[in-house]
Amino acid sequence: MKWGIVFSSTTCPDPERAAALGEYAEAAGFESLWAPEHIIVPVEYAHVYRASPTGTLDRLGSRGGIPDPLIWFAYVAARTTTIKFGTGVVILPEHAVVPYAKETATLASLSRGRFMLGVGVGWCQEEYDAIGTPWPQRGKRCEEMIEALRALWSEPEAAYDGDLVNFPAVKCDPKPPGGTIPIVIGGTSPAATRRAGRMADGYFPAIFPTEKVWTDLPPMLEQVRKAAADAGRDPDSIEMTSGGVRTVDEARWFADHGVHRLTIAVKARSVPELRDELNRFADEVITNTADL
Repeated sequence: MKWGIVFSSTTCPDPERAAALGEYAEAAGFESLWAPEHIIVPVEYAHVYRASPTGTLDRLGSRGGIPDPLIWFAYVAARTTTIKFGTGVVILPEHAVVPYAKETATLASLSRGRFMLGVGVGWCQEEYDAIGTPWPQRGKRCEEMIEALRALWSEPEAAYDGDLVNFPAVKCDPKPPGGTIPIVIGGTSPAATRRAGRMADGYFPAIFPTEKVWTDLPPMLEQVRKAAADAGRDPDSIEMTSGGVRTVDEARWFADHGVHRLTIAVKARSVPELRDELNRFADEVITNTADL
C-alpha cells in the first residue's frame, strides 16, 4: 500500500511549513502529496461541498487560503527528491488547454516525472461564473481537454478539432518525461466513474468524512472497472486511490477491494508537531502496510 497526504497545500500554505511537510513526509516514507484547487471561493453559493461537514469551502482555506497547486508543488519539488505530487483535483474545464499543457509539462519536467494530474469538473457554478467559463457541457469539455493535453504532451506537432476544444497544429515544449503525465480522474457521480474507466490512468473519488466510505466506495470502484472493460481497457491498469482511514486493519480492507494508495490529512499545526505526527504514522502504519 502506498500512502499520500491530502490537502497538503492548504494545510501548509506558507514556505516554511510547505518545505517541512515535503521533507518530513519523504523521510517518513509517504509516496505522494496531494493538493486541491479552487481558483476563487464565492462569498455566496447555492451548491454544497460534499467533502466538508459544513458544506462550504471555509475550512479548506482556513490556514492561509488555497494556493495554486502547480506553483506550490514546484516549490516543494525543489526541496525534495523522490516524493510525488498529485492534484486532488484541479477543475480542468476552468483552464485554457494549451497554456495548461505547457504549465503541467514544465512542472513534470522540472520534478523529473513526479507529477500526477488529478482532474474533475467541479461542483460550484459560481466559481465557473466568476472565471468566465461556461457551466453547461463541462463534462464533455473535460474529456476533450484530456485528449488534447495528451496530444500536446506527446506529439511534436499537435492539433485538436473537437466540439468545444479546438486549436490548429502547434508545437508545445518541453514535453513531460515519457511524453505523458498520469491523469487521475476524481468525482463520485456515475458520469465520473464512467469517465475514469474510459480515460484515466487512476481514479480518486472524494474522501468521505463519514462511514459512507464502507458502503459507497466498492460499487464506485466496480463501476470504474466495468467502464474500463466496456471500453476495451484492462481494469487492473487503473490505479485506485482513496482515504479517510488511519489504521492497519482499515488499510487491509481497502487493499482487499483493489485500492493501491490511501491518503490521510495532517492534523499538526506547528512544524515540530508535523514531524512527530508523520514519523509516528510511519512507524505505526506505513511500515506495517508495505506488503498489502
